Amino acid sequence: MNNTTITNQNPELTKNYIIHIIQLLDKITIDYQNTKSERQAIALKYSPLETEFTVLEEIELLTIYIRGYANQIKARGYVQNPVETIKTLQKITMFDIQKIAQLYFHTPGEYENLKSYLRMLDYLRLLILEYLN
Repeated sequence: MNNTTITNQNPELTKNYIIHIIQLLDKITIDYQNTKSERQAIALKYSPLETEFTVLEEIELLTIYIRGYANQIKARGYVQNPVETIKTLQKITMFDIQKIAQLYFHTPGEYENLKSYLRMLDYLRLLILEYLN
C-alpha cells in the first residue's frame, strides 16, 4: 500500500468517504471552539498532577492525532504511512484513557458540548479507519 493507493474501493465510494471526512472535520472544528467555556471549567476543577497529563491534555492529544489524519485526507486525499496510521487509530480508543472515561461517565449533565465533541471525534476516527481499510 502506498500513499496514493489507499483502498481497493471503487472511486465513487472513496470520494464519498473523503467528502464525509471533510464535512465531519469541519463540524468538529466548530464544535471544539464551542467547548471553550467547558474546557475552562474543567481546567479549574481538575488540578494537574506533576507527572501525568491532565484530562484536557489527553483530549488535545487525541484531537491532534485524529484531526491531523483527517486534515491530510482533506488536503491530499490520502495519509502518509497508511499502515502506521491504521495501527495508531486502532490504539487510541478514547474510553481506554482513564481520565477521559472518568470525565465522560462520572459527570452526568455536565460538559455536554465537550462530550458531544468527543463522540464526534471518535466517529471521525472510526470513519478514517473505515476509509483506510
